[in-house]
Formats: sequence, structure tokens, C-alpha cells
Amino acid sequence: MNIQVAVLCDAATVENEKLNLLGAFDTIITHQLPAVHPQCAVALRVTFTPGDEGRRALTINFINADGRSIMPNFPQIPVEVALPEDLHFVTRNFTVSIQQLQFPEAGLYSVDVRFDDVSRASIPLLVKHVPPRPPEEAGGRQD
Repeated sequence: MNIQVAVLCDAATVENEKLNLLGAFDTIITHQLPAVHPQCAVALRVTFTPGDEGRRALTINFINADGRSIMPNFPQIPVEVALPEDLHFVTRNFTVSIQQLQFPEAGLYSVDVRFDDVSRASIPLLVKHVPPRPPEEAGGRQD
């Protein structure tokens, strides 16, 4: 198994077995905490070889710097891998859309990608808190 692409993005689709990505990112800047990211997607492109055939379980988990899940109970995704006799490998695309993802505090997070409970990729994510500037510092008028 080879994970060719593992990315966090604004949106991802699959058309004609092609993975389409929009707005890949690794940092969220927020003016308030907890931060809520309205919509994002995890996109994966994975190549399987004959030794990978059979039933697999894909798990995606957002974790904080301490390794604790901030998105508990996210369901496993069953994956059936079968290679036709005339192919040496098969590539599959996976997209998971997530809405209203909450980050309780600023800091380092990651998206842990596992197949059969074995970590295969980690996508880093920094949540940076930048408090809003008072109007006088932002160049606003003072009356």
C-alpha cells in the first residue's frame, strides 16, 4: 500500500477516477476560540498491490498535540481491495467531507490516517489564534 496523496483541503471530488482538490491548506487562522471551521475535506489517493487484497478498514481521526481525538466516534470506512488478474496495482481515491469542525484551542493538530488500525499517514494542521485588533490599532476612526 502506498499513500500517494494525503491532504486537508476546502473541497475534494472524484470524477472519472481522478482526484480533484480545491484549496489545500495546513493552517487555520482564527480570531476566536474555540475555532469552528465551516467545511473541509480529507482527500486520499492510495495505491494497493496484490499483498493488500482483502477487506480493509480506513479510519480518519483529527487529533491534538497530545494525541487525543477532537472528533471521536468517526466511523470506519470499509474498503474492499481486489486486483484484476491483468493489473499489477489498483489506485483508489477517498474523500471525506467534514462540516463544523471544532478546535477547542490554538496549537498543533493532525489528521491521522489508518488502515486496519496501522497509521499510514499524518497530515499536520496548525490552528493559530490571532485576536482581533481594537479599532484604533486597525486604523479605524476615533470619535
